Amino acid sequence: MSIFGKIMSAIMGTAAHAEAPATPGSSPIGGSAATPSATAPAGQPVDVEAVLSGLAAKSAEPLEWRRSIVDLMKLLGLDSSLAARKELAQELHYLGDTGDSAAMNTWLHAQVMAKLAANGGKVPADLKD
Repeated sequence: MSIFGKIMSAIMGTAAHAEAPATPGSSPIGGSAATPSATAPAGQPVDVEAVLSGLAAKSAEPLEWRRSIVDLMKLLGLDSSLAARKELAQELHYLGDTGDSAAMNTWLHAQVMAKLAANGGKVPADLKD
C-alpha cells in the first residue's frame, strides 16, 4: 500500500470498516462512542479534523499535526522518516528539491490535506493551506 494510502486508511477507515456495523460504544479505530469515528455513514464526509484531534488527545506526545507532516505521520503510527517523506513526495508528484526538507514538508502537508478533502474528507480551509 502506498504511504498516502496508509494515511487515508488510518483516517478514513477501510471499506470493511465502513460496511461493518459498529457495535454500540465502539469505533473502527478502537475508540469509544465518545471518540470520533474513522468512518462516516455512507455518503457523509469523514471529519478529518475530529478524527485527528481525537487521536491527538490520546497521544502521550504533543504532536503539531495541523502544520507538520512529520507529526501527522507519527500521530497515525506511520514511518515519518525523511526516506518515507521522500517516497510520499514522489507518490504525490512533488517537483521541488527533496533536499530542501522544510519546503517539501510544507508542500506535503498541504497536499495530504487537499487529497483527503478530494477523497471524502471534511477538512477545514485553514488545514488546506
